[in-house]
Amino acid sequence: MKTTLAVAVLVGCGAAAANAQSPSSAFSRGNGLQAWQNPALPSVLARCANRPQPFSIGGQATNAANSAPPPEPPAPPPSAEIPGVIAAGQNWKVVWHWEGNNADGPIAGDDGSVLFANNDASNVMRLDPATGLATIVYPDANTGGALSRSKNGALFLASRGMGTAIVQLEPTRRVLANSFHDEPLECVGGVLNDLSADANGGVYFTVSGSGLYYANPQGVVAKYGDSIEGANGVILSPDEKTLYVTNGPVVVAFDVQAGGALTKQREFAKLRGGQGGDGSAVDEQARLYVATGASVDVFAPSGEFLGSIVGPPGLHGTAFGGRDKKTLFGIVFYGTWGTPSARNRIIAIPTIAQGYTGRAK
Repeated sequence: MKTTLAVAVLVGCGAAAANAQSPSSAFSRGNGLQAWQNPALPSVLARCANRPQPFSIGGQATNAANSAPPPEPPAPPPSAEIPGVIAAGQNWKVVWHWEGNNADGPIAGDDGSVLFANNDASNVMRLDPATGLATIVYPDANTGGALSRSKNGALFLASRGMGTAIVQLEPTRRVLANSFHDEPLECVGGVLNDLSADANGGVYFTVSGSGLYYANPQGVVAKYGDSIEGANGVILSPDEKTLYVTNGPVVVAFDVQAGGALTKQREFAKLRGGQGGDGSAVDEQARLYVATGASVDVFAPSGEFLGSIVGPPGLHGTAFGGRDKKTLFGIVFYGTWGTPSARNRIIAIPTIAQGYTGRAK
């Protein structure tokens, strides 16, 4: 219903063509800029009390080597059995492929669909994995980077462009938080990465190159954690008593207190299938699934490693979806970041485990 309403509003604004279900070839890959790429950033940073260290992501020079389409990622082997999680012999299937630094922060949508944010295209799309067709449900996302929907249905977006912000898209569109200690979020440095919305109206978010933050329901932002400047993926446990954060090759856990404060930082687990911890998901049994750059590693709530679901290189995010939430989706980036060769995919594999049904992710 929420998606239908959003589409109706956009059609009423003259965007009917953009909202027709279409294959990826019908959409512009876009040219959105993250805040650190924006030429106007130095004028913003000049007003920061403590100017942050320069930040960049490599591979932006366009030349003959990264202007052409990149080689296709090698197909991963069939899955090994992880009892209660996935049967042996399952294979990833490509359900979406597109150009650019797009398809990020996926979550389950209505009727088996998948919602995802697009960095370069600066919008939010709804994909029907059965047909491979997508619809723009929110344009003008200011270099959107990730999505999270709370147990109460509020939908939030990580907006990575100049004017970096946590933006609420539903039930009403508004900025939840765009400052820290009365300064623009750009002043913390790095790049806004992932987010996880709680049932109280607050949002945990990571800034790669800076750390972990929490915006309370009033939009006041606090910073948490020690030595987690590599913070990337972030997700709440199903009971929202534990927060998990990826930090390079390890997963860090915190206890969640009343009001959203975090305590008892600890190492929860070490990744096995890859070393680049990124977007994560949880299932009905409170198991944790972490994209590693080459796999989805699965951990019991105790931190015990249960196994890896091997994927293609560049596998940097994961989420459960499908009508019964027994499909695990992954997002894959390949090519050279920030160049014409950049490509993305959304892939899917059937599971025994059911994704947590109390939230979209």
